[in-house]
Amino acid sequence: MLYYYFGSKELLYVAALESMYADYAKKEAALDLTGQEPPEAIATLAKSIWAHLWDNPQWLGLINNENFHKGRYLKMSGKLGATISPLVEVVRSTLERGAAAGQFRTGVDPLDFYVTLVGMGYYIASNRFTLHAFTGRDYMEPADRERMSAMHLELLLAYLRPQASEQQR
Repeated sequence: MLYYYFGSKELLYVAALESMYADYAKKEAALDLTGQEPPEAIATLAKSIWAHLWDNPQWLGLINNENFHKGRYLKMSGKLGATISPLVEVVRSTLERGAAAGQFRTGVDPLDFYVTLVGMGYYIASNRFTLHAFTGRDYMEPADRERMSAMHLELLLAYLRPQASEQQR
């Protein structure tokens, strides 16, 4: 009956992926970052995204499976652009506020920054078992997660700092 409703097993899977991404985007878009200073807003967004990745291994499994299939099923979706747009808009507005306040450099591409931010958490979460096998360290332990979050935030915020030429304006 489900296949009949969705049209096929593949389209049922596409609907599951769309729902997963829509729920994630809704959660992130619901963060109220406008009342926070831009560096704090970036930290809030980053920690929320990383926690979602680290706390939802089934989500990572679906993403990894879709990457294994070279995005085959997500390409069937007509809804994903609308899913990521609000997240990139949150990043864009935060970057613009930070640049206007002299806290961030100008010219940072919001999509590139968002992909970098997500990638920092995704790598650790999706490779936790191989990292543990190689290093003996479980990066999902609270102390390790906190340490990695602090390091990632320091890297992101250092990148966003205005360059010397911008500060002299």
